[in-house]
Amino acid sequence: MAHHFICPQCGNRSLSVDAGNGFRGGAKGCRECGFGFLFELLDDYFPAPDAAFFVCDNDARVIACGRGAFELTGLDDERVIGRSVGDVLGLSFDTEPDPVGTVLEWGVRSLDQVVEVRAEGDLPAKASADIFPAYDDDGGLLLVLTPAK
Repeated sequence: MAHHFICPQCGNRSLSVDAGNGFRGGAKGCRECGFGFLFELLDDYFPAPDAAFFVCDNDARVIACGRGAFELTGLDDERVIGRSVGDVLGLSFDTEPDPVGTVLEWGVRSLDQVVEVRAEGDLPAKASADIFPAYDDDGGLLLVLTPAK
């Protein structure tokens, strides 16, 4: 069975028959940019070119900002890392009260959620959120925000 992976740093997609990193059982790293870990997807996923990637721990705190994060929010890594993703991005979802919490609790992905992003007092911007759980022992999630056209 082949596994689909995506790198939150560069957006590179890869396919592998091994979900681990060889015999070590450690996380797979990106072969393109060297980022320390990849997110496994149940199906192949094609983010928009202007999508922003945020990696969060199991408490929804940002642990890494990937491609497009600064362009969408105007916030650099130092102002974002370690803070709650909902607070720092000012996320306000249209449908579910908290899709981020649902993904963390149930370990299921949530795709195409309409969200308003208000990063640190910035003007509100509409976006589409795709949220993927981390399928490892540490938990966490990958949040991909695509600005509305």
